[in-house]
Amino acid sequence: MRAGVRESARAHLPRYTVTVTPEELSSAVSACLQDAVAAGELTAVDGVDLPEAKVERPKNRDHGDWATTVAMQVAKKVGRNPREVAEILVRRLAEVPGVKTVDIAGPGFLNITFDAAAAGELAQSIVEQGAAFGTAQGLAGTTINLEFVSANPTGPIHLGGTRWAAVGDSLARILGAQGADVVREYYFNDHGTQIDRFARSLLASARGEAAPEDGYGGQYISEIADDVLAQHPDALESDDPQEVFRATGVELMFSQIKSSLHEFGVDFDVYFHENSLFEDGQVETLLDQLRSSDALYFEDGAWWLRSTDHGDDKDRVVIKSDGNAAYIAGDIAYFKNKRDRGADLCIYMLGADHHGYVARLKAAAAALGDSPDAVEVLIGQMVNLVRDGEAVRMSKRAGTVVTMEDLVEAVGVDAARYSLTRYSVDSNIDIDLALLTKRSNENPVFYVQYAHARTCAVARNAEAAGVSRTDADGEPQFDAALLDHPREADLLAALGQYPSVVAQAAQFREPHRVARHLEALAGAYHRWYDACRVTPQGEGSVEPVHHTRLWLNDAVRQVLANGLDLLGVSAPERM
Repeated sequence: MRAGVRESARAHLPRYTVTVTPEELSSAVSACLQDAVAAGELTAVDGVDLPEAKVERPKNRDHGDWATTVAMQVAKKVGRNPREVAEILVRRLAEVPGVKTVDIAGPGFLNITFDAAAAGELAQSIVEQGAAFGTAQGLAGTTINLEFVSANPTGPIHLGGTRWAAVGDSLARILGAQGADVVREYYFNDHGTQIDRFARSLLASARGEAAPEDGYGGQYISEIADDVLAQHPDALESDDPQEVFRATGVELMFSQIKSSLHEFGVDFDVYFHENSLFEDGQVETLLDQLRSSDALYFEDGAWWLRSTDHGDDKDRVVIKSDGNAAYIAGDIAYFKNKRDRGADLCIYMLGADHHGYVARLKAAAAALGDSPDAVEVLIGQMVNLVRDGEAVRMSKRAGTVVTMEDLVEAVGVDAARYSLTRYSVDSNIDIDLALLTKRSNENPVFYVQYAHARTCAVARNAEAAGVSRTDADGEPQFDAALLDHPREADLLAALGQYPSVVAQAAQFREPHRVARHLEALAGAYHRWYDACRVTPQGEGSVEPVHHTRLWLNDAVRQVLANGLDLLGVSAPERM
């Protein structure tokens, strides 16, 4: 039993809030369980905490609105058989306002049914909460540094980086909706050999020469080279032309990257320059610190990080035998920098070729005496563009690489962001360009956006027909008991699940859960629209049910808008 819990189940919740979300119903069931222990009806084994109850929608809706297996979960912990526990919980749950029936099935399943009025209260609650519906404070007080995209400033953002831009920004929004203070960070890789190759490629283009064998190609190289010459006409005659093209070229390329991201709806709080770690001595200071600790060991003339302790396939060199820092030294210094800036948790979103970094970054945390759990690494898989089942290669500026600009030009920002976010990052995905340009229900983003536009159209038609949510005195015209159609029960259930979907998306770092739920909600709404009228038919008079259904219609509009905003996708009022 959780210490200090003695209130009755009825004292835990306002009159109707148990019907608003599955979490609140779960809390009511948990409160009943705790009350039964407090009253001596159940006795918990000493030192054993009882689990929080969870509810879910039964597959067969004839079994009730919600079901829970908590009686079976706690039976051994309280020394009773599951059905005995269930019988005790039934008596207490029956006293919870809004609960119509509680039935025991099988070995101890509890099936809970609400009366229509209790279920319908949700519609008014959502409208009144507005944009706050679906938010929570579970991560309040936690500062999360979320690093994503971080593409090298040597070319336009390719399709993999575009996926991270969409998913990363959505994840930042979702974590923020759970109360976290999220710092969006872009790691600007301006230290290393790739920048040298980029500079040599620009210089070769400016001289009219072929790109170096290890250099970069594509139209964008010649465009940036021309822009460098426009700013520095005498660059080719300078003492160090490569340095001119390096400094100015990187600045121009990164400016284009930031502009592309902004147009994609993604902006960062911090643009961190890798080179700064070396220029201001952070790496060298850290290496001196690590040499005197047991985080590293010396062997074969080099200093090694014990990364195998954290799942790496081999220990990694941090200080090479020539005394120079290896690449991972910068990673360790960068993690320390993030923590020094106040990050409680550092999330890195990396591409499919960075699996090895998971153990290395956790080892970096441990080397600093920090918890490896302060590091999370999300690995994203590949994205392919297809049309009619064939791979698409359509870049105008970057050779065979498909860029963010290519995708946006083909399908628009909304379709691009939605399509990249609606899949788990663990999976390779094929983006069908032909599908995403269709204005039909086959197109997932159109399907959801059209549902929102339809709710707006219904509201406009309702206003024209004299249907409103409030009367002349501003009092609500709402009778929850009138929302008793089976389609309304389904729609209310989908609305009620939204907050838990957002919470789970934050917990598991999976924004695609929000997208998929919006599609389910849109489907429930379209079916309700076909079965239930908000406005009178023909010359019929306006009835109380019409006013009440307008509340439900507007609740759907609010939830669709809230969810689309978490995905960085617009919620159009007309389509």
